[in-house]
Order: sequence, then structure tokens, then C-alpha cells
Amino acid sequence: MTDRISIIRAELLMKNWGTLSNVTLDYRHRSGTVQRLEREVYDHGSAAAMLLHDPERDTVLLVRQFRLPPLLNGDAPDLLEVCAGLLDSEVPASAAAREALEETGHEPKGVRHVCDIYTCPGSLTEKVSLFLGVYDRTTLRHAGGGLEHEGEEIELVELDFPEALAMTRDGRIVDAKTIILLQHLALQQSG
Repeated sequence: MTDRISIIRAELLMKNWGTLSNVTLDYRHRSGTVQRLEREVYDHGSAAAMLLHDPERDTVLLVRQFRLPPLLNGDAPDLLEVCAGLLDSEVPASAAAREALEETGHEPKGVRHVCDIYTCPGSLTEKVSLFLGVYDRTTLRHAGGGLEHEGEEIELVELDFPEALAMTRDGRIVDAKTIILLQHLALQQSG
């Protein structure tokens, strides 16, 4: 892998929607000491996400949907998020546009790449490519709501941008990719 890290073995623990592996590695510290470590790593592929913004009205279109991990962690299970999904062998910009259309019914225009992020690099391989896209009355193609066969039941939520940004501060929006994209848009508007 690198001159500091040697993978000794990777044991597959589980394979379902993704894979969970136990990886044993030798890690050489800056001091030169080599330490054997074990880490569990979950891989379900990489993803893309898009914040839809209507610059004329200064609104954003988000989605609210059920998420099991927050529920298991004792939090509300219905998160307010940007559109997102796995790449499914597509380039990130195409996947983000596909997800926006599936989830909101809008075919975004003016799509711009913001950055790529790892939301939990200590245990997840998922890299998420973040995008901004424009929506307005001319981009609506259908009602949205996601794909029922994928278990999606998505509620569309249109908010004034300042309200959405305030929701990142008061805890009503807790999804990392959504917070990053809303803050990016705020910086873009102030600069």
C-alpha cells in the first residue's frame, strides 16, 4: 500500500448490501516502530450528492426520508438531506443528476462539482462527490419521491435558503453532506 503500511490479511466477515471486512495490517509509526492493528471496514461503494438551489427565489429543495442508523442511535429516523445515492458504475456527476431526478422530479441544470469527501474515514470506504445544481419551474419532469422498489418513501421539502442554513445550526439538519453543501452555498453567496 505504502512504505508505512502493509496489509497482512483481509477477512470477509459479511457480504450483503455491502461488505464488512476485518483487516490486519502492520503500521510503521514516524518513530520507526511497527505496530500490528486490526480494523473493521465497511464497503458499499462510493456515492454522489447534490444540493438543488433556485437562485431566483433563493430556495433549496431537500428530501426527508427514513434512515435506520440514526434510529438505532436514539435519534429521529427521518432525516432532511440533499439528494444522494450510490454511483452504480456511473461518473459522479451523472449519478448525482440521476438521484436528483429520481428523488425530486427535477432535472438539474448548471451542475457544478464542489468537492469529494469521506464522511467516516475510520471505518467506511465510501467517498461522496458533492455537487450544486439549479432547479426552477422549468426543470420539473415528474413528482419525484424516489424508487419504491428500493424502499424509498421520500418527502420533498422546499425551504428558503436562510432557513435551511439556520437548521444546520439548531440541529434540525444533521446530515454531513447536506451541511457541507449548504455552508458551501452560503460562502459562495457571501463571496
